[in-house]
Amino acid sequence: MNIKQVIGAVLGTILKVVVAVLVIYYVYKGATMAYDYGYRIFAEPAMAEKGEGRDITVEITMGKSVLQIGELLEQKGLIRDSMLFYIQNLLSEYSGKLAPGTYTLNTSMTAREMMAVMSVKDEESGGSENEGGSLAPPADEGSDSPGAEDDMDGDDDFEGDEEDGAGSEE
Repeated sequence: MNIKQVIGAVLGTILKVVVAVLVIYYVYKGATMAYDYGYRIFAEPAMAEKGEGRDITVEITMGKSVLQIGELLEQKGLIRDSMLFYIQNLLSEYSGKLAPGTYTLNTSMTAREMMAVMSVKDEESGGSENEGGSLAPPADEGSDSPGAEDDMDGDDDFEGDEEDGAGSEE
């Protein structure tokens, strides 16, 4: 073998080792980042410690998507990552239940706690999330006229009448 072939073989081997090391490094870094992000989906801490947070008022308007709500919360300093909030919402019991309104949230609240505050309770009516991921008004079943869902029996039932045993006084 002549010297050019030896040098070429050595440089080729060195180049292959460097490429292999770089590939391993970037795969490791990517896997570590993916793991950390995945871990944060389920264990993201609040922005501030309990008792050290500050109250921030947030207005969620009709038609905002969960990602837009996350961006608003990120701008207000309530969360670190709007995309993480979106994924957390998709995987939580609050998926499809965020409602428009004005909310007072605290920087010591976790994303899950904020979703609980902003969500529609099952027994309440209000905005609901459509398949596109944006808040939409509740579907009107029946006529287009307001008040079409009035009781047919003529008496005025109020929410909670059955629970507290109080009826309409006659």
